[in-house]
Amino acid sequence: MIKKLRIKFITASMLSLALVLLVILGGINAMSYRKTVADADAILSILAASQGRFPQKMLPGENGGFPKEPPESKTSGDGMLRKRGFSDETPYESRFFSVLLDEAGQVLSADTGMIAAVDQSTAGEYARQVWGSGRSRGFLGDYRFIRSGETGGVRVIFLDCGRSLSNFRAVLLASISISLLGLLAVLLLLLLFSRRIVTPVAESYEKQRRFITDAGHEIKTPLTIIGADADLLELEWGESEWLTDIKRQTRRLTGLTRDLIELSRMDEERPQLSCIEFPLSDVTEEVVQSFQGPAKAQKKELVTKIQPLLSFTGDENALRQLVSILLDNAVKYSPEGGRISVGLEKEGRFVKLTVSNTTAQPVEKEQLNRLFDRFYRADSSRSQATGGYGLGMSIARSIVVAHRGKIQAASPEKNILTVLVTLPLSR
Repeated sequence: MIKKLRIKFITASMLSLALVLLVILGGINAMSYRKTVADADAILSILAASQGRFPQKMLPGENGGFPKEPPESKTSGDGMLRKRGFSDETPYESRFFSVLLDEAGQVLSADTGMIAAVDQSTAGEYARQVWGSGRSRGFLGDYRFIRSGETGGVRVIFLDCGRSLSNFRAVLLASISISLLGLLAVLLLLLLFSRRIVTPVAESYEKQRRFITDAGHEIKTPLTIIGADADLLELEWGESEWLTDIKRQTRRLTGLTRDLIELSRMDEERPQLSCIEFPLSDVTEEVVQSFQGPAKAQKKELVTKIQPLLSFTGDENALRQLVSILLDNAVKYSPEGGRISVGLEKEGRFVKLTVSNTTAQPVEKEQLNRLFDRFYRADSSRSQATGGYGLGMSIARSIVVAHRGKIQAASPEKNILTVLVTLPLSR
């Protein structure tokens, strides 16, 4: 149990940290990507408004440099760039090209003067791909494009976003790598310190288990003496209502003590099981036969469908007790005239034991979830009449877990309760 608690603690901590990192890094990278796209779209909008060029009266520069704007032609282009958060250097830093298409998608002209990596034929091919896709804006490789209508056709403008996207990918990869290293470091720290964290819980649980075991053994002695004294008084004075009640309550306390000790033993980290190979089909048949009498006395039908010659390697006494607990629960809590069925079959590498019974009331989902809790009884009024303290199903679950199996309860129909036990054949 402590080992499972430690594993759950580490798992919950790692999942929480991973979720927080995912939200933080995902948000930061998503905002970075949106900023890159928004900047590219803003530049493309400026270019689209001026037919594929920045809104400046640029003249050829000297010595083959970038075109420069004459002093007397300062237009609103600079103001537009600053208004959108760009510097005056943006026109000289941007690499773009545009292609004019007619309404049939044929290339009329291509302007590649502001980019060296793309020639006119390649630009035309890119434009035809955008025309065929039908999109008005998006990415084509590392190029962000926009379609804008103008006199004489449609202009497709491409902006080279390779550097921005490369920076984004580098930051994304670095953040993922650092996050994974951080998660690994936290996992190592949790593996080192989780044992210390759960130590108080482990000590408390061990003290509780030891107390139950020691107290159970101490209580058994006075209960045995009380039972023996009641038998002697009955021999000497004859039967009486008070002696009968004393003996009945003594038997209940003895059974409760035995169940608590058994549950404490099965809850150990590694319960000691006497594993041998035995005929599980025969054991199940024997237990079912022992319940045929009580079932008939209460006018309940008990049917079986047990696959013969099934062998299993495990603790025979514990599995016999498992079948007995499930059948006892089914007989006790099925109504008069009800039906109880027991099934045992091999399915692949597993053995499946099924115990079903009809119920007087529909089985609620909350009852199914709590059926294996200690001291839980779905119908406390009936439990007082039938006896028991709600430990049987907890013991059944402990036995199944000790054999590395699974136990679950379901209600396939409105007034039917089914308990399914799945046990692996090889342990």
